[in-house]
Amino acid sequence: MNLPNALTIARIAALPFCAWALFKNGGDDPNWQIIAWFSFFIVGMTDVLDGIIARRWNQVSSFGIILDPIADKAFIATALIGLSILGKMPWWVTVLILTREVGITVLRLLVIKRKVISASKGGKIKTLLQNFSVGFYILPLPEALHTPRDILLAIAIALTFITGYQYLKDVVKSKP
Repeated sequence: MNLPNALTIARIAALPFCAWALFKNGGDDPNWQIIAWFSFFIVGMTDVLDGIIARRWNQVSSFGIILDPIADKAFIATALIGLSILGKMPWWVTVLILTREVGITVLRLLVIKRKVISASKGGKIKTLLQNFSVGFYILPLPEALHTPRDILLAIAIALTFITGYQYLKDVVKSKP
């Protein structure tokens, strides 16, 4: 057990609180929406922090290589499913994003003995845009900001599928 792996485990362990805060008072209490957003933000920042620490301190581990992407998917799934249950995120968006995320995670696990599929720069940008756009659905934004929020989500969805296609293409190309 090292610090990056402990942060990844803490990230997963914090998700029930994030979900609870998201649903508190029916999900419509602006104070709890801000608390939920802040909770998700802190959890998201631990993902950034564990990656930095793992690389700088040379603490990249097989456990972390497997668990970190799973924690990322649990993070985005918690937010998307919660928002869809509350009627704040269309279910089709949740299904599209999670289908891609689960599919690529399964692909990574299937080929891990042959090849480690690291996150590409595009994949990291995709994750950042997903997290920011979904975060804007958690916050109690004024109506005037709904269109920019929706545009950001559309860009995140496009990148979700572009990077998913790139991962698939890379795996097929690298087959022995």
